[in-house]
Amino acid sequence: MKLRLRSAAIVLGLGLVAMAGTAFVADRMLPPPLERLNAVSTLVLDRDQRVLRAYTTAEGAWRLLADIPQIDPKFIGFLLAYEDQRFRTHPGVDALAAGRATWQAVSHGRIVSGASTLTMQLARLVEPSPRTLGAKLAEMGRALQIERRLSKDEILGAYLTFAPYGGNLEGVRAASLAYFGKEPRRLTDAEAALLVALPQAPETVRPDRFPQAAKNARDKVLRLMQERGLIDARGLETALSETVPEIRREFPLSAPHLADRLTRAQPTERLVRTSIDGDLQRALLQIARRYQFHLEPSATIAILAVENKTRQVRGYVGSSDFFANRRFGQNDMVTAIRSPGSALKPLIYAMAFDELAAHPETTMPDVALRFGDYAPKNFDGHFRGQISAREALQASLNIPAVALLDRVGPLRFVQRLSESGVPLAFPTEAKLPGLPVALGGVGISLEGLVTLYADLAEQGNAAPLRFGADTSETVALAPLMSAKSAYYVTSILLDTPPPPSFLAAGNRRHAQPIAYKTGTSFGFRDAWAVGYTRDYTIGVWVGRPDGTFSAGRMGRADAAPILFEAFDLLPLAESALPATVPQGVIAADNASLPANLRVFRVRPGAMVNDVAATRSVRIAYPIDGATLELASADEALPALTLQANGGALPLRWLVNGLPIDSQPYRRQAQWNPDGRGQVRVTVIDRDGNSASSAVWIK
Repeated sequence: MKLRLRSAAIVLGLGLVAMAGTAFVADRMLPPPLERLNAVSTLVLDRDQRVLRAYTTAEGAWRLLADIPQIDPKFIGFLLAYEDQRFRTHPGVDALAAGRATWQAVSHGRIVSGASTLTMQLARLVEPSPRTLGAKLAEMGRALQIERRLSKDEILGAYLTFAPYGGNLEGVRAASLAYFGKEPRRLTDAEAALLVALPQAPETVRPDRFPQAAKNARDKVLRLMQERGLIDARGLETALSETVPEIRREFPLSAPHLADRLTRAQPTERLVRTSIDGDLQRALLQIARRYQFHLEPSATIAILAVENKTRQVRGYVGSSDFFANRRFGQNDMVTAIRSPGSALKPLIYAMAFDELAAHPETTMPDVALRFGDYAPKNFDGHFRGQISAREALQASLNIPAVALLDRVGPLRFVQRLSESGVPLAFPTEAKLPGLPVALGGVGISLEGLVTLYADLAEQGNAAPLRFGADTSETVALAPLMSAKSAYYVTSILLDTPPPPSFLAAGNRRHAQPIAYKTGTSFGFRDAWAVGYTRDYTIGVWVGRPDGTFSAGRMGRADAAPILFEAFDLLPLAESALPATVPQGVIAADNASLPANLRVFRVRPGAMVNDVAATRSVRIAYPIDGATLELASADEALPALTLQANGGALPLRWLVNGLPIDSQPYRRQAQWNPDGRGQVRVTVIDRDGNSASSAVWIK
């Protein structure tokens, strides 16, 4: 007897070993087709892992990769309670559920309940087959194979990526975005229940076509969740009263140009993570679309926002309307090469300050100059005579900028920018850079210009912009300028008057100090505004992508208001200046400067014409005979800005014959009226020339 039992045990053992061996060989020879799990939509994500743009798969499906930590745990609980209560413990096949389903089918003569686990459903999704008994047995085998290869969370994530939700929607993330317009991070009980119900019959209960059927299926799940203690009676009542979405929303498309750019650079990546602040991106896009209505049909807007310290791009608007063919909307104007107009002038001044060729209070000649055969003119056609470098940059005068570039050297200037990571573009016929570089005779992209201004904001330290989510240290490049020169330029640009629509602080939600510069290219083709605070740099471009002439478009009028409104979206900054004054900064007026910095001397080869025409001083504001209504009768009178053109510095300002103390030696002065009535404003230049203006103050 014992021998017989021993023989039977040996036979049984050998049989089990043979079966195990056969299963092992079959498992290796016929593995589950898990490679299909990689066939998912490419997603471009913001820094908070929210979708900026999604692309369909090769089959045309919206199949968005599910990330379990980014999905509401409530939904996961509902799903497991409804579909697979023993998911965490069974090996892929739930023997208890299979036994129960078999007994119910035999006793009732029909199928009463199913026994498919989530793993079995995943097996069917990656390897579709007819609904037959043989196919069910094959699913069980595949489920066992899948469980050997993937963890429970990986299986759950794969199921939630491939589960059908109607039409070409696959996965819980695609369904949540399409039906609720949001990521599935936070769901109501009703939303979670609907997302559990839809894969059971995705085509017959999809809410955009059959809302009542969808509601019935959702409510069935909700009542079961209440029976199983996952929601209480009040929660059930609230969830049952919630409406079912009856439309299918468009997928996010808030940064299409950046998405295309990064996916071209990383064609094999399915999750492209960016540094974009999704909320800021959408707000910038709304600003661009709103200002677009003021433009002609062929013009568009580009905006680029950067965090200075990390150089990470937080906002990227390549055009105001991606699908507008007339505006060439799919052209990425952040990378387009255009003429910067006057936007490079601050960098010329910075390099001149570095070489001790000038100081912000150095007297500059704004007179008719000729450099060989090149005779630059100011935008308004007027000359202002002797003017400080500070005022020349604030007024964006052409002649002082060209004179400084002549001293620095256009080739050295261009090389310095290139060494700092921003090469300029020149016509193919150009042999060497020339002085027209100062006035926009060169090509640069909005990306390049914002990079240079971010360097300015970071005290001259150069680094490239970063578009990915990588938080490692930035790559240091050759310094663009010294911290001292960056400080000088920033202090000048901070005093640049804001655009007309933003003159009153009450018109701005955040009246934060912005150091900024505008530019307008020849023929009004390109309008620019680039500015920075201590924390952020933003650049704006407005124009026609095809490069044709525009009707009087200017940086100050068209791009600067967008810039200021964009800054209103950001946290309030204390100042654009660094917390401590850099070493070497000379804080002095012209009379206190070293002798070599008091007056800028043009090189001997430059010829001066029409000096007499630039010598006379005149009052630009207030205009003689004007009536100024500064405040209502019960309000204190605000300060009045006085402005003069022409004449030789320093200037002296008088009101009713008495000198004023506010900035008495510059072309602009602040005067605090002591009452209403007629006053006479007088300005006297260094050579004794004078001008007066009589105005009424109400």
